[in-house]
Amino acid sequence: MGTQLIEARDVGFWYSGAGADDPPVLSEFSFVVEQGEFFCLLGPSGCGKTTALRLAAGFEQPDHGMFALDGREITGPGSERGVVFQADDSLFNWLTAIDNVAFGLKLRGMSKADRRAKARDLMNIVGLAGQEHKYPSQLSGGMRQRIQIARVLATNSRVLLMDEPFGALDAQTRSELQDEVARIWQETGKTILFITHDITEAILLGDRIGVMRHGPYANVREIIKVDLPRPRKRSSPSFGELYERVNQLIVEEVKLSRRAADAGV
Repeated sequence: MGTQLIEARDVGFWYSGAGADDPPVLSEFSFVVEQGEFFCLLGPSGCGKTTALRLAAGFEQPDHGMFALDGREITGPGSERGVVFQADDSLFNWLTAIDNVAFGLKLRGMSKADRRAKARDLMNIVGLAGQEHKYPSQLSGGMRQRIQIARVLATNSRVLLMDEPFGALDAQTRSELQDEVARIWQETGKTILFITHDITEAILLGDRIGVMRHGPYANVREIIKVDLPRPRKRSSPSFGELYERVNQLIVEEVKLSRRAADAGV
């Protein structure tokens, strides 16, 4: 690490249709993700985490400031950025698991034999060997999320943008996929921007955690380096100490948000 890859620079953003007196969702929002880093963006509900990811993906454009990749302004979606969503409804229900994974390769003109071989290798990597012939409706939620991850890996994107991808899963499946993503990240060296509201998840996965302020006018309050050895153990004293530090920041932001709401701000 050490080479800046993604940068948000003094970003301001209003939702479409906002009135002249409406506050921005994000204001003076800035952070940097280094190449090969696993960066977690963490914050209370409604603080604009998903909005930040959509801006990084190019699905939305800032009203002020800029998001950049390799120093070049992001002006729209691009193949160098792959997105894994929280919901699994981005899968094509009429395609088998392996054809979902291979879909992007088909669009690139890769032969059927080559793309299916590549997709099969990726399904092995995400723990879905033997499930190639099944349709999304025949798979569990955790398996469908694994297909999403494999499909993004198939495009060989430089950056993985993950929007609370395990938020709808049960605790056991969530824990398994957290371990899986950490392993894949270590094996591939991908740069990951990971959105979460779960403190434990952020500490388990992140090299650094950007803790966001409550919205509106949200930005990054503090960036915390996670200086813990991998694989990380939830039961370790150092894990618990870091959890309490981050949790205190989140508690303070929730209190400030409630005060602002009570004051009508």
